Formats: sequence, C-alpha cells, structure tokens
Amino acid sequence: QESRRLSRRFRKSSPVPLAPTVEPSRLPQSSSQKRKTEWSSDSGEELEEDLPEEELEDLDPEPKHPWDVETLCGLEMTLKRQRVYLVQPEHHEVFARLLEDPVVKRFLAWDKKLRVSDKYLLSMVIAYFSRAGLFSWQYQRIHFFLALYLANDMEEDNQAPKQDIFHFLYGKSHAQRPLFHKLRYQFIRSMGWNTWVSREECEEIQTYNPELWVWGRDRTLNP
Repeated sequence: QESRRLSRRFRKSSPVPLAPTVEPSRLPQSSSQKRKTEWSSDSGEELEEDLPEEELEDLDPEPKHPWDVETLCGLEMTLKRQRVYLVQPEHHEVFARLLEDPVVKRFLAWDKKLRVSDKYLLSMVIAYFSRAGLFSWQYQRIHFFLALYLANDMEEDNQAPKQDIFHFLYGKSHAQRPLFHKLRYQFIRSMGWNTWVSREECEEIQTYNPELWVWGRDRTLNP
C-alpha cells in the first residue's frame, strides 16, 4: 500500500511532458524565407540559378541612381549620366505661345545683338518652364522674362546686359524692380533651386522643333 501511495504522489507531482523543442536553425524554411536568406547572402549565386530572369529583375535591391558607374579601375571611375527627359511637349507649346506675345516679340527684335536672348538662353527658358511645375495656362509674359533673366544670371559673366530687360520693361523707373526680384525668387523656389542647365540639354530642347525661328539666334554669327 505504501508503494502505491508513493506511486500516486509521484504521478501528481511530476510535470506534464512538453512538446519536443526544435532549434530555430533546424526548422524547415519556406520558399519565400529561403529566397530572402539567399538574397541577403554575400554571393547570391544560388538564387540567381533558381529564379527566372523576370523574378530576378523584380528583386533589384536598390533603385538605380541617375549616376551609373560604367567602369571601375583602381581609383578611377567613369560615370555615365542617365538622361532624364523632363521637358514635355506642353512646355514647348507654352514657349511658342509666348513668342507670339507682342511685348516678347518687340523685346526679341530690340535685342539685335543677342546680348540677352541668344538661342541657348532661350532654350533655358523652356527648361525652367519644365521645372517650375505650373500648368500650361498659368505661364504668362512675366514668366518668360523671369526665366530669361535667370538664364542670364546663371550663364553670363557680364551681368550688365541683363539690366536691359529692366530697361525694356520699366524704362528708367526702379519702382517695379523689387516686385520683379520677389517673383524671381518665387520662381526659383518653385523649381527646387535647380537652376543649372547643361549645353547638352539646351541642344536637345532645340532639336524638338529645329525649324523654330528663334533657334537661328546664334550669337557667334553676329558681326
């Protein structure tokens, strides 16, 4: 009887057996987990062999930067710039519309020596229109002169000729100049301060409509 009581006590006090534990490293991995583990490994060779090309393209870990490294040799790198075309046909249409504005027409005819309105400076006007983010109908005469003034500000070493824009618009009066500069600041800010335009971009802008008459305004051909 004593042995039976001890047996019953032992059964009551003994813990309930738990399910056998398995180390996490020994757990079977699902196919998705296996892919993530392999992708994070150094080589990634096994993943590339198992997946088709379409899925490999989707697993690109980082978006491509506009600057791509073309070659790498020692400390010398050759960078290839991916072209990002921001200028849309609507920006060319806005520019062509403003060229028909009577004040803009008179100004371009007045600048006979092309000191402030040669073809490259005018190309920059279109580039700035594409960056300012306004609707097509919002661009008015003042935006043409703001963009042209800014183009001269960026490209011309001699800053005196751009004062001709003020002289043409306001004559000898200085009353409107503070407002013009305030609008210029707002225009630059709307572009995210991105005011530099490359010569290549200017030439690409001109090729959109090479027959446009203002592209004949080449300062180097002036006597």
